[in-house]
Amino acid sequence: MKLKHADQSFLFSTTTIPDVFFAEYLSMANGDYVKVYLYILYLSKYNKEIKINDLSKKLNISFKVIEEALKFWENENVLTKTPTGFILNDLQELELHSLYSPKLTSSPEDIKKTEKNKTRAMAIENINNLCFQGMMRPTWYNDIDLWFKKYNFDEDVMIALFNYCFQRNGTSRNYIQTVAEAWYKNNIKTFSDLDNYFLKQENFTKIKKSISKKLGINRNLTEYESNYIEKWTVDYGYSLDIIELALKKTTSKTNPNFDYLNKIISDWYDRNLKTVNDVEKFLSEFKSKNKSIKNIEKKQGYNNYEQRNYDNMDSLYANKF
Repeated sequence: MKLKHADQSFLFSTTTIPDVFFAEYLSMANGDYVKVYLYILYLSKYNKEIKINDLSKKLNISFKVIEEALKFWENENVLTKTPTGFILNDLQELELHSLYSPKLTSSPEDIKKTEKNKTRAMAIENINNLCFQGMMRPTWYNDIDLWFKKYNFDEDVMIALFNYCFQRNGTSRNYIQTVAEAWYKNNIKTFSDLDNYFLKQENFTKIKKSISKKLGINRNLTEYESNYIEKWTVDYGYSLDIIELALKKTTSKTNPNFDYLNKIISDWYDRNLKTVNDVEKFLSEFKSKNKSIKNIEKKQGYNNYEQRNYDNMDSLYANKF
């Protein structure tokens, strides 16, 4: 890998890092990727070739991670691959081009000047101070303006979005947009919608933990198991009290599974049973009816009695509550 040379004395030379690196790129990369970038930025001043193996030894980072880091910076347009190595692109020049290129939205200045968007401008400034220490790069204004239009969030939700992401995974644009997409798919537009969404998520998490505990599962539930619980609680609107009635049906099972639970709970939903009382009444009536059928069968004999497809139901509700 060939690096360019700058005629400077090693003793008095410095390696300059533009502020845009800290404002935009630092939060996007993990520690090893940052180490790779900083070191090749430093080496780019000297007219020598450097091999990936040498970088691996010098930085004490595996060969595989070095390759991943170079690919990452290449994808972010920080590096440009050439037949003989890499060119380190000027981050300030890249920033200038991104600002100079045609925009689909208003500039930050235009947004702030418009009387109609004063509330939005205040929200963006709040995000700037909250997540960027007042040093948000100008292109973020365009992104936020586009997201306002795309997702139809109100100002409080947009602030909450950045705060939520900042507290968990920093200010990576891809991460913020992923969370925004999830909120949008859950029909979140106002802060009230968001509050209700968090309450549902909290309730969903509690129910998952409770079900895992009652089934003796000491691992994280799989995606498919979680999807079952989401169907019962969100699609069916069932509380934990109703789900617990189904959980009791697993006591006779050696290896209870979610497919078995889902058959029971889906059967209740198909019968339009909405409350604990509805379910208990159905089970009581089913038990009495099934008992009567068996008495008739016992008296008349199986061959003379017309079966009515109760076998599957008998299996489903085999053990007592």
